[in-house]
Amino acid sequence: MHPPIAFLDPLSPAPVPASAAAARRAAPAGAATDALPGGQPTAAPTPAQIAQALDALGAVKFGSFTLKSGATSPVYIDLRMLAGDPVLLAQVAKAYGRILDGLSFDRLAAIPLAGLPIGTAVALETGHPMVYPRPTVKQHGTGQSVEGPFAAGETVVVIDDLISSGLSKREAIAPLEAAGLKVRDVVVLIDRQGGGAADLVAAGYHLHAVLTLTEIVAHLHAAGRVDDAMRQTVLDFVAGGGGR
Repeated sequence: MHPPIAFLDPLSPAPVPASAAAARRAAPAGAATDALPGGQPTAAPTPAQIAQALDALGAVKFGSFTLKSGATSPVYIDLRMLAGDPVLLAQVAKAYGRILDGLSFDRLAAIPLAGLPIGTAVALETGHPMVYPRPTVKQHGTGQSVEGPFAAGETVVVIDDLISSGLSKREAIAPLEAAGLKVRDVVVLIDRQGGGAADLVAAGYHLHAVLTLTEIVAHLHAAGRVDDAMRQTVLDFVAGGGGR
């Protein structure tokens, strides 16, 4: 495991309005190291910084791994580890926020389970309210399939950790639409390039990703964290369909 990437303390002594958060994310790249009172970074980290920080956290692993599809992958990405690093999680939320600034919606809709801590961090960073679809509907209490306040007809943007194929995203979107919510966009931290973007487009949705698997490997290779052989192995894997 590599030494951690240092970020400024993301905590601020006072709540930051959503408009101010958007202004920070829109700040020039050169302003990223400037801090607001309380140590609040003024802009989202670069994709290269995120890739290196995920690697340092141990969330990006290289070797031989069996995916849910049954395919063998040379890389495994475990973004559940973000919950154990609140500083990095806050920085990742800023990267999501930069994408969200260009979208039109009423609420966030985080997909359980890995998407929930990310969605919560994004909600805190941007000031946007959040709902989430239940993996299973309770047979007691309210019996709701979607948790959190909302009104039928509102538009939600789906938040998750990563995407391979689009199947799990379409399954998560179904209860949202059944509850009367509209979905146009899905935002993830990492697109594993396993056909998910095309799957979503075919279903009428648009995918937005902070990083692709190819970009992660390129950033880590440039930083000397991935050798030539592994870089080529991952590129060949992606070119072959990404384990789809």
